[in-house]
Amino acid sequence: MDTEEAERKQFELGLILGVLIGEGHFGGDRVQPQINLKMHVRHRPLLEWLLDRCPGSRLYGPYVHSGRHYCQLMIRGNALRYRFIPMLDRLPWAEIDPHSYARYRLMKDTYGLEDFTDDVAPSDAEA
Repeated sequence: MDTEEAERKQFELGLILGVLIGEGHFGGDRVQPQINLKMHVRHRPLLEWLLDRCPGSRLYGPYVHSGRHYCQLMIRGNALRYRFIPMLDRLPWAEIDPHSYARYRLMKDTYGLEDFTDDVAPSDAEA
């Protein structure tokens, strides 16, 4: 990887973390964990960009509800466990924003996600 590509990847990781800090919801449906980004439709290009960087996640919408026009990116299942969490765990999130990091940690602890790494991925990680 050349210097320019490495810098671009670092920028992308920073942007992903920044969006999650500002807009991310970390939780689940009591069966499986999920990270949810719900944003105004004007941010759809950003959500599509994120979708490209996390294969297996899903983009829903646009929706209109109570006067709000939004799209929703859901990251769950193998995309969350084997792609997104290993990437996030390598970032200095806790020192940048302890509040949002605590919500992320609570989701991981609640759903037993502590031991997942990018070294262990099922063959259907795209699903």
